[in-house]
Amino acid sequence: MSTGWITPDGTGPLTLPRTVVLVGLMGAGKSVVGKRLAQRLHVPFIDADHEVEKAAGQSIADIFATLGEDAFREGERKVMARLLDGPVCVLAAGGGAFMCPETRRRVKRRGISVWLRADLDLLVRRTAGRGHRPLLNQGDPRAKLESLMAQRYPVYETADVTVDAGEESPDTTTGRVLDALRDWLDANDSPPPEPVETDP
Repeated sequence: MSTGWITPDGTGPLTLPRTVVLVGLMGAGKSVVGKRLAQRLHVPFIDADHEVEKAAGQSIADIFATLGEDAFREGERKVMARLLDGPVCVLAAGGGAFMCPETRRRVKRRGISVWLRADLDLLVRRTAGRGHRPLLNQGDPRAKLESLMAQRYPVYETADVTVDAGEESPDTTTGRVLDALRDWLDANDSPPPEPVETDP
């Protein structure tokens, strides 16, 4: 059964029933691909990390330095909840956002999760010399990324859709995300997003 939400060439007209949530490690291409995906789907693009910074009035690096990671994660959880309760969009989630069980439940009920899966060498190259990523600013970045992969990839695997992000152009990756979304929508009836009960 064809839903008609995404046409064969990945362009409109279409009606995206839920927010598309891009998950993956830093360097996987969530923002670069997300912007192109939003243009192709004719919906807004939102970077959750930027929204956290706007809400806190300071950069993520400063949040980590002054308030600590726990405070950042709590702010991230609240921002993700607000964005998922908002209008349909393409949402690039921070690398750790999907690790929160409440956020995963909310994404499952209100969004379509897409994991941009990348190998270690690619992530190391793409994040080299970027000082705005607090988790990579101490110790060996390659070892830290490898540790994060071991922790997070088993959770990312629970996403609705998985697309490998390799050396190809962002436009090529975007096209493969669109194909994967079309296949998922064709295989899944997608009713309106369900309300989500938060933890007490």
